[in-house]
Amino acid sequence: MYADAPSDSAPPEAVLPMDEAAMRAVDRATAALRRGEAVAIETADGSVGAAVSVESVAIDAVQRLVQLTGAAPVLAVTRRRATVLKLMGEGTGVVALSLPRCLTADEAHALADPEHRPDGAMPEGLTATAMDPGSRETAAVDLARLARLLPAAIVAPATGQTGSAAEWAAEHDLLLVRARDIADYRVHVVRTLRRVAEARVPLSGAENTSIAAFRPIDGGPEHLAIIVGNPVAGEPVLARLHSECFTGDLLGSLRCDCGQQLRGAIAEIARHGSGVLLYLAQEGRGIGLVNKLRAYRIQDRGFDTVDANEILGFEADERVYLPAAEMLRQLGFTAVRLMTNNPEKLRQLARCGIEVVERVPHIFPANGHNEGYLRTKAERSGHMF
Repeated sequence: MYADAPSDSAPPEAVLPMDEAAMRAVDRATAALRRGEAVAIETADGSVGAAVSVESVAIDAVQRLVQLTGAAPVLAVTRRRATVLKLMGEGTGVVALSLPRCLTADEAHALADPEHRPDGAMPEGLTATAMDPGSRETAAVDLARLARLLPAAIVAPATGQTGSAAEWAAEHDLLLVRARDIADYRVHVVRTLRRVAEARVPLSGAENTSIAAFRPIDGGPEHLAIIVGNPVAGEPVLARLHSECFTGDLLGSLRCDCGQQLRGAIAEIARHGSGVLLYLAQEGRGIGLVNKLRAYRIQDRGFDTVDANEILGFEADERVYLPAAEMLRQLGFTAVRLMTNNPEKLRQLARCGIEVVERVPHIFPANGHNEGYLRTKAERSGHMF
């Protein structure tokens, strides 16, 4: 049995009560960021500022931020990205990069995106400052993550703010979102997961199968439960947590073993007689398909999958397993026999209140293209092959 692991993030019950208006504000702000628009972010002390995504920023966006706020903006990046740039030591969190003069959009792109920095030169006078978790810069980077963009933003405080943050945002026709609501968003969304549809879907080798869809209130992608046979609620269920992989699951990519793991898990559950595979909408270890393709380009330059994610500014694995735990509970299961080689899944499920009574190995041979990928999973991510 796997004991509950210590958590470095607040459990769901420790988060403030859900505010649906706040969730809508975060959802709208992520959409605005993807369109290249500036959004207003309010911090706990009532101060406000504006932020734009680096990935979708227009050439004149920095100057517009200066005009809006009256302040020189900074570039907010993850500590991982700052470490890659050799501006900070190892760690987590967000770092603000600033210059004695006004940062340009081109400089922001070059610092945040490894594909826009051909010569490796740093702007003269660049400084790096670690930000507090509740800061505007941290919130802006988290918002970019939620928008499935590169985790970087150009941020400036409103130096001439008079009145409330809401009044300032309205005056400048900006969507307003609170930093604390961005921080709590993922946990709140999980609490809104609802089982919205279910149907019998006979599969090759597993004809007695149904698929249940779970939808979050934010309108995000559905997570799916593939239920094979008739597992008994309340008893430990043979289960597999499978993060979606468009390239491997659908196209049969040989760069990974995801397609083999998906079809192999369904076949093994069918041989066992019953069980459940949770198909989780968190492509590319949680960084999204576009960023996964960027990571592939970096890997093609000789880096492994962990390095590639970190060069982009992400953690090696950005997945969360709160949705999986919530889906299992709604299906009637609080204990699992987990098909996995990944010890982090064991720890995360236990942290989310699901008892892991047994680990069931789930191993497939290399195919001639993914030896390095599998080796990295074993040597750097601790996978048990």
